[in-house]
Parts: sequence; C-alpha cells; structure tokens
Amino acid sequence: MDRNKKIVRVSIYGIIVNIILVIFKAVVGLIANSIAIVLDAINNLTDAMSSVITIIGTKLANKAPDKKHPFGYGRIEYFSSIIIAFIILFAGGTSLKESIEKIINPAETNYSIISLVIVIIAVIVKFVFGRYVKKSGEKLNSQSLVASGTDAFMDSILSFSTFIAAIIALIWKINLEGYLGALISLIIIKSSIDILKETVNSLMGERVDKEFSDKIKEKISSFKEVEGVYDIVLHNYGPQNIIASAHIQVDDDMNAKQIHRLTRLIQSSIYAEFGIIITIGIYASNTSNKEFADVKASLDEIVEKYEEILQLHGYYVDEENNTVMFDLIIDFKAENPEEIKQKVIKEIRNKYPKYKYFVILDNDYSD
Repeated sequence: MDRNKKIVRVSIYGIIVNIILVIFKAVVGLIANSIAIVLDAINNLTDAMSSVITIIGTKLANKAPDKKHPFGYGRIEYFSSIIIAFIILFAGGTSLKESIEKIINPAETNYSIISLVIVIIAVIVKFVFGRYVKKSGEKLNSQSLVASGTDAFMDSILSFSTFIAAIIALIWKINLEGYLGALISLIIIKSSIDILKETVNSLMGERVDKEFSDKIKEKISSFKEVEGVYDIVLHNYGPQNIIASAHIQVDDDMNAKQIHRLTRLIQSSIYAEFGIIITIGIYASNTSNKEFADVKASLDEIVEKYEEILQLHGYYVDEENNTVMFDLIIDFKAENPEEIKQKVIKEIRNKYPKYKYFVILDNDYSD
C-alpha cells in the first residue's frame, strides 16, 4: 500500500472513532449536565473534521504536476496541517472560554458510575488512537497526521481531567471542572501554536537535517573520482517531493565524457536510495601544480584566522586569465560577510599580487 493510501486509511479510522466518541460523550454530557463532557464531544467532532481535511489534502497533494505547477501539489499537505492547527486552536479557545464561564458560574453536575466508565474508556481510546495516528504520521512523513495525532492525545488529557473533576465532585462535592478545563485548554492552545510553527517552517524552508545531508554526502563521496562534496541544497515541494543540488570537486584532467558518466551515476544512485532528483555541479581542482597548491595553503592559513568563516571550497586557478577563484561560506551570525571577504582577498593579494581574485560568498545551506 502506497503512502497516500495509508494516510487516507488512518484518517478514515479517525473519522469512525471520533464519530462514535461524539455520540457517547454527547449523551453522557447531557445526562450528567456536564459542560466539560459536552465540550469534549464537540472537540471530537472537530477531530473528525480534521481527518476529513487530511483526506482531502492528501488527495489534492497527490495530483500530478502540470504546466502551472511543474513541481506538483505536495505542499498542499502543509496547508492541511495549518487548517488542522487552526481547528485545534479554535477548540482550545472555545474550551477556555467555556471553562472560564464555568469557573464564574459553576453548575451542579450529576455523574453516574456508567457515565464515568464511558469517560475513562474514551480517555483510553483517544490516548491509544492518538499515539497510533501520530506514529503513523511520523512514519509516513505526514504533518497532517502528526497534527491529528497530537490533537487526539491532547483530547485524551482533556477527557482525563474531566474524569478527575467528576471523581472529586462525587467524593468531596467540589466542582473543579472549570479550573481543570482552563488548564487543559491552555495546553491545547500551545499545542496548536507548536504545530503551526513547525508547518510554517516547512513551508519557508528549513535547514536540512544533518544526519540526512551526511548520508547524501557519504553516498556521493563513495565514487572514487569525487574529491569533495559541497553546497548540498534540498528544495522541498512536499514531504515526498524533494529536488536537490550539490557540487562535487574533481580533477581538472577529467574530460566531458568522464564527467558526464560520473554525474549520471551519482544521480541514479541518489534517486535509487533516497528517491531524490539531484543536479550535480562541478568544481575542478588543479592543486597538483605546486604554485597553485602553495596559494591554496596560504589561503587556508588566512581563513583559519576568521572564526566567522565556516569553509573555503571550489578553489581553482584559471591560468589563462591569471585568476584565483574560490567560494567562502560565512556564518549567518557574521555582521558583515562582504567585509570579511575583502579582508581575505587583501591578505592573499599582498602575498600573491600577480593574481586577480574572484570570490563568491556562499550560504551555509547544510552541514
């Protein structure tokens, strides 16, 4: 079963479970005159809506690329997560409002043993189901399912607080529904904000996971012709649609035929192992020339003095134009990267004035 079918299947389970819980909780809440349980039932209804949104989002995200959207529709899944996060936020806000009203104007409740049994069963069901949905979302890399699972887990805590409040009301005749409801509402609101932040970060473009980038580097470096791997960039057009690029350093004696063969082998191996389409750029190396190697050694010494400089790569000496070329990666925290670049150029030029210097400030895209 493919990823999208699994997401839809889990979401359908979510709709069924939540509709059943809505019916049971609504009946119990009305009989016990418990606003907390009634609100809990409404919250389960929003969970069912979340599952519907996940299904719709998954179906739309699976549309094939077209002329208008050549990278596909995968990012729709992120919008589904945002909608679900707002649903959770709305549920938390509504619950907080009702809880505050309950604190100001407490109402007498009438719990029975049967109603308490149903509430605790609902707690267990939502807890187990929430973990199942969240783990499924993590396994399938679906932020919508992760959001739904987190929501279900929070619901189980909310239901458990209602159960505790009911026990206290039965034994000590103290109504704490409003206070516990307010506390859990704040937790739910925080959860929704966390989901929103994570999803927005995915849409904006986060730094690639170090472990993942290391695996890609390791795979590319396994080819004996590759002397270094740099500038790995991953563009995310949905959880299952990643387009990447990287630069490799090779000996400048390689001809076009050899480079073409090498880059094709790298592309096919990366796609086979990671399912990623990668574009390979070339840095030629000519440090076998002693003078060019000496210039490079001096550059390395200069760069080591600047803690803001993370890496120097792409070094090449264009003998015909008497030009030294290289890239500098400077930490994002550095206040004036251009000034640092000019200082490096000035120092190396003082030592080797015969050359012109062409330097590119590169971004720290990945570790």
